[in-house]
Amino acid sequence: MTDQQTRVPGAPSPFPVLPNLRDLGGWVGVERRPVRHGMLFRSTDFRTIVHDSSAVAEIAATLGLRTVYDLRSAGETEAMPDPVWADVAEVHLDVLADAQTAVPANLATVLTDPAGVAEINRVLESGGAISTMAGTYRQMITLDSAKTGYRRFYEGLLGEDRSPALFHCTTGKDRTGWASASFLSLMGVARDDVFSDYLLTNDRLVPALAPVFEKFTAAGGDADALRQVLGVRPEYLAAAFDEVDRVHGGMEAYFAEALGIDSAAQSELRERFLEA
Repeated sequence: MTDQQTRVPGAPSPFPVLPNLRDLGGWVGVERRPVRHGMLFRSTDFRTIVHDSSAVAEIAATLGLRTVYDLRSAGETEAMPDPVWADVAEVHLDVLADAQTAVPANLATVLTDPAGVAEINRVLESGGAISTMAGTYRQMITLDSAKTGYRRFYEGLLGEDRSPALFHCTTGKDRTGWASASFLSLMGVARDDVFSDYLLTNDRLVPALAPVFEKFTAAGGDADALRQVLGVRPEYLAAAFDEVDRVHGGMEAYFAEALGIDSAAQSELRERFLEA
């Protein structure tokens, strides 16, 4: 992949083993200033490389990583720890710790044991896959654990941690999706572009999970229901933005009221992450 190709907004991952990894740079923000490349990356977890020290070293060096934010639950991190990075700080932020039931925090069960269909079916049968997922996105705005986790994430981007940084959850689409969507929104990226970045998961991650779908179906699972939770839908992210508007009246107020990132800090983040 050429340098020009990697600088296109939402460019494909340079690492085939991490298909849902991407740079948030290139999207146009306030005053037509693009988000800086090579500063902030989103990804899935690293189960495909966790035992490959050479791949871990290559990815860290290529991206220049200095901080990795892990948005998963304690159970997820214990079951699938991140790789041991050289000179990279690991910050664990369990944003859904206060949720009684959260589909994203249970996805590792399907990825590691697709035959365990009963657990996912149990989670989804309360109201259907779409409504359950939308409810989780609303929780990412209101849960105390989410406020605490995302506040620490943005404090890190303000300089508490070193950059470049990468953030991830298990599949890199829900907890990671809101981190990305809120960041791009703060940068002034158009809402349509924010959704474009979010929906790239359907093109990048879902095809790579074909073996998971096959095993899940063979075990008696509903492939369509699984697709609703392993992929993304506009309704999910829209539910989060709707909750922001309902509770706070807009994104800048959300940052100030829920995350404690006031207008001065918001401006500082834009100066750090937007091209001059």
